Amino acid sequence: MAETAPALHGDADLVNADLLPTAQADRHWDWKAIAALWVGMVVCVPAYMLAAGLISEGMSWKEAVCTVFLANLIVLVPMLLIGHAGTKHGIPFPVLLRASFGTRGAKLPAVLRGLVACGWFGIQTWVGGAAIYVSINVLSADAIVGSPLPLLGIDPGQTLCFLAFWALHVVFIRYGTESIRRLELLAAPLLIVMCLGLLLWAYIAADGFGPMLLTPSQFAAGGAREGQFASVFWPSLTAMVGFWATLALNIPDFTRFARSQRDQILGQALGLPVPMALLAFISVAVTSATVLIYGEAIWDPVELAHRLGGFGVVIALVALVLATLTTNLAANVVAPANGFSNLAPGRISFRMGGYITAGIGIAIFPWKLLESTGAYIFTWLIGYSALLGPIAGIMLVDYYFIRRTELDRESLFRHGGQYHYRGGWNPVALIALTLGVLPNLPGFLKVAGFVDSVPAVFESIYSYAWFVGLFIAGALYWLLSRSRGR
Repeated sequence: MAETAPALHGDADLVNADLLPTAQADRHWDWKAIAALWVGMVVCVPAYMLAAGLISEGMSWKEAVCTVFLANLIVLVPMLLIGHAGTKHGIPFPVLLRASFGTRGAKLPAVLRGLVACGWFGIQTWVGGAAIYVSINVLSADAIVGSPLPLLGIDPGQTLCFLAFWALHVVFIRYGTESIRRLELLAAPLLIVMCLGLLLWAYIAADGFGPMLLTPSQFAAGGAREGQFASVFWPSLTAMVGFWATLALNIPDFTRFARSQRDQILGQALGLPVPMALLAFISVAVTSATVLIYGEAIWDPVELAHRLGGFGVVIALVALVLATLTTNLAANVVAPANGFSNLAPGRISFRMGGYITAGIGIAIFPWKLLESTGAYIFTWLIGYSALLGPIAGIMLVDYYFIRRTELDRESLFRHGGQYHYRGGWNPVALIALTLGVLPNLPGFLKVAGFVDSVPAVFESIYSYAWFVGLFIAGALYWLLSRSRGR
């Protein structure tokens, strides 16, 4: 990436080639590229399974799909607003954070965002490796199984499939963001075709979509949970918002390459809400059909691939691996790679940050993480949305209400500029972040099982965690900044 003049005067511990403002020659992502990026991220196993939790809570398929769609319309707003900064100023997420948190303080929220992505990277890599493992065992006469390995707790076949899929990620990390863009462009239409093909298969094989699409909402009059819709809808909506709350923060990592604001706005608007709702419908319809085809509801697409058998396994394998790879690279590599690079720009490049992410993805033993938290993983979406919502609120208020979208790019790369507070940390941002998180902490401790009970008011607050954190932190940041004369 070419260096631009303003950043050449920056301090060594704030500058490297990957953090510098994007040169004009590198801003060639049109709306189709950005929409393809989103389609590639949307089509993945966790997103496919989102509707499962809503159906199990008593929603009808229409209520579940509408909840997913509405949540993604909501999260699209900060996506577009924060994405504006990437396109206008050509800067990645960690550099944008310097305007509100300070030149050194920006490292904290960047790493917090990065660590969430590292956890998801490991989980997604394990899911992709599991798809390979299942498919090979279905196709092969000799199953690649064995006794669990010491310490790891998984058999040699699972280990090899996981490492093979992990190594594929490392190849794309080696060639950088542009290689990810090319992969997303190629994969997006193929993923759409495969999803529609799966829907067609389910319809034909089950002679219709089955009973799930005919099942009424349990919240309707006479239903088992009549009158309880709001108590399920709001936490579910927050969880669905939380699914992409991570990307709402670091979307400048991608929009910095957009040709124009029109391209980033149109690309995101077309690539996120509708594909997410469509995937939710496909998930519900296909699972409904599996009740008739296999006698049970199969929400897990890896398990469904196992049941297909024959050539269907090959197609399912390609779809699952491609979907997981495109999501993982864009959603769970770019943010932590830039975040780790921001810790020590002189020593850690984007590529090295990506390698660190990949290393953490192995070190967390994601299969063990899923064993202990699998049933709660989507509940935890609310948990980290309670942390990321306040960061989004601070960034939005700073960029739009304090800065009026204008940034001094040179100061973003200098300790002595307008974004360098005492010690490099903006105390206003830290106070707003802390107070934005605190109201949600009791509810999180209860849901995560650390405490047995908390006052009911905190459980209610936690149901709106992302919204509560965003508005409290944003409002406090604005008030405290105004009181300091900014």
